Amino acid sequence: MDSVVEDNQLGMMKYGIGQPVTRSEDPKLLRGEGNYTDDVNLDGQAYGVMVRSPYAHGTLNGIDTAEASAVPGVISILTGADLDAAGLGTMKCGLPLKGRDGSPINYVPRPALATDKVRYVGDPVAIVIAETATQARDAAELVELDIDPLPAVTDARAAAEAGAPQLYDSISGNTAIDFQYGDTAKVDAALAEAAHVTTLPLRNNRIVVSAMEPRSAVGSFDAANEGYTLNVGCQGVFGMMNTLAKQVFNIEPEKMHVVTGNVGGSFGMKAGAYPEYICVLHAAKVLGRPVKWTDDRSGSFLSDCHGRDHDMTAELALDADGKFTALRITGYGNVGAFLTAVSPMMPTMNTLKNANSVYRLPLIEVASKAVFTNTTPVTAYRGAGRPEANYYMERLIETAAREMGIDAIELRRRNQILPSEIPYAAANGMNYDSGDFPTIMQKAVEASDWDGFAARKAESEKRGKLRGRGVGCYLEVTAPVQEEMGGIRFEENGDVTIITGTLDYGQGHWTPFAQVLHQKLGVPFERIRLIQGDSAELIAGGGTGGSKSIMASGAAILEASDIVIDKGKKIAAHVFETAVEDIVFEGGAFQVAGTDKTVTVTELAEQLRGGLDLPEDLPRDLSVKHIFDAAPSAFPNGCHVCELEVDPDTGVVEIDRYNMVNDFGTVVNPLLVEGQAHGGIVQGLGQALMENAIYDSEGQLQTGSYMDYAVPRASDVPSFTFATHAVPATTNPLGAKGCGEAGCAGSLPSIMNALVDALAPLGVKHIDMPATPEKVWAAIQEARAGL
Repeated sequence: MDSVVEDNQLGMMKYGIGQPVTRSEDPKLLRGEGNYTDDVNLDGQAYGVMVRSPYAHGTLNGIDTAEASAVPGVISILTGADLDAAGLGTMKCGLPLKGRDGSPINYVPRPALATDKVRYVGDPVAIVIAETATQARDAAELVELDIDPLPAVTDARAAAEAGAPQLYDSISGNTAIDFQYGDTAKVDAALAEAAHVTTLPLRNNRIVVSAMEPRSAVGSFDAANEGYTLNVGCQGVFGMMNTLAKQVFNIEPEKMHVVTGNVGGSFGMKAGAYPEYICVLHAAKVLGRPVKWTDDRSGSFLSDCHGRDHDMTAELALDADGKFTALRITGYGNVGAFLTAVSPMMPTMNTLKNANSVYRLPLIEVASKAVFTNTTPVTAYRGAGRPEANYYMERLIETAAREMGIDAIELRRRNQILPSEIPYAAANGMNYDSGDFPTIMQKAVEASDWDGFAARKAESEKRGKLRGRGVGCYLEVTAPVQEEMGGIRFEENGDVTIITGTLDYGQGHWTPFAQVLHQKLGVPFERIRLIQGDSAELIAGGGTGGSKSIMASGAAILEASDIVIDKGKKIAAHVFETAVEDIVFEGGAFQVAGTDKTVTVTELAEQLRGGLDLPEDLPRDLSVKHIFDAAPSAFPNGCHVCELEVDPDTGVVEIDRYNMVNDFGTVVNPLLVEGQAHGGIVQGLGQALMENAIYDSEGQLQTGSYMDYAVPRASDVPSFTFATHAVPATTNPLGAKGCGEAGCAGSLPSIMNALVDALAPLGVKHIDMPATPEKVWAAIQEARAGL
């Protein structure tokens, strides 16, 4: 496969591939000139506020709206019965996963508004629409719900037990899917015959996503063409359009126009459709005027899908030389009260795909259940099963090394897949196409001043602190690239617009996409624009998620550029009165080979706009609408090394040093890639040390605000040492591997391994996330009492 990175101009262009170009959108965003969904205000719009269940589980007998309807300014109150009467469909999970017996997922249709039962605190039951948001909020508080409370269950393991409260009459044991992969008998034998088996119960705590921008939506309806428009922050307008049109409103997709401006964070949470979007669109049609809804932070804690929440037991079998012979992961994934588009994937298939990591592993089994509970639904959260699986493997390795008396680095080295073994067919069904895992680990170890640790540990002891270090090797399996649009449009004013279906919600797509186009076509960087957030402009679009954006849109831009070049050669041949075969394209210009006759691509586009006289069989412009077909997953990987200190008197953990070496394949923009790594590490730090969504026995969220739910602050974050060791992928034209989620995959294990290393002299063998000061202090006290 030809690769753009083989271009002899690589690294020579100021704005080309490999250059640390600052983000093009930053000046606008930093001046407060961004256009987010809540900034959208349409003429005549009304305001909607959701009425939510205060109970985690109960029978919904009725909704009394009389008092609320009398509030001044109230226009309408819609319930699930109204949506049913309108014939609206439900949101569905369409994953083709099958259980161990071959049966499909137990799908449960999710209505926008509950009609029979409520199944979690925050489950929407009505929308109040008024002239102002304040009036709607006041009226919503007066809606009376007749609910008979039922027992609730919030823990996945408990929900799967006999006698647990049942969320759905049609689903036994609250189990959405009972998943199994691997040869159980062979894994049983490997565990039985192993010289050593390390077993760890491992929790991946539930996360409140807490994006900077709360969700918001503005719905409108054009009666003349019977078309809807939804302004909403999401991760891909093409997918959102199809979901709403086909699943819910039963209309042709072109009748559903989805528009997204700037998005203040998502991390997976804003990818799918939500009940509020359906409500504002239907209300706009019923009322004949736009309807706007914006969540507040308290509502976000309840209504935004949560992340993680897995309860696993991991077993690693080793022979007498420390070689891995089998891995087994069993347990439960909490999917909440309803299935989202991807929620069964994380504790099942994505755990399987990623647990193999960078290691030579003959056998693997993953047997896990995705289980319904009376909690907020779960969806993808930065990594979506990838960080979790890498965490399981790295905690097993570190523990096995300590139990067997083998140096942890040496144990990894004995088991890492060598470059000479790649391509490598992993036991989990993945086929690694590239990588140099031992070199990356060695570089990370060297960068961390490994040999200087003993002196730093001694110095920490003098100050009464415990110091530990931890390694987190990781390999992620990115989402495979689906169809993606590569549109290139030459505008009247001389700009060149890239049109593609991924969607930037903080990553900074504009700049790296422009770098790819700039290098390929030589278009002036400052004249390049980007459209991603308008479904009417798209003919395909896979959205952003799974660390695939640069692989998808980058490849689409490259292929579209090839079409531009092909069209341009034909037109240039006519202009220069020569054969097409005599035209070469180099450095952004079409040239008659061996002559000084040349025209740049932008000059040729300008001539076309001016009415260049062409034969009928030649293209009239250079613009292109192209669909890149697909590409396999890639395998970003790396090694993180964390050093931290623990104050044994308070349990407070402080990250002191953090080094990483990553293989992201071809790096289009190292500045942005490093920023993505930093962000992922900070989110991993938050999960490892402080973040945790906690429910009580009645299903009430106990961590429903920032008074109770901690997120990292700047003072919690160390300086990072970042380096790359690139081994380009062979599965996409750019050679890129994706980087957006890798920071979480490396930080969870490196931080927790470092913490256990610090506490190990006291006899602590494991501590679950989040390792809050209280939990760390208690572990220290328990260990000391045992001594």
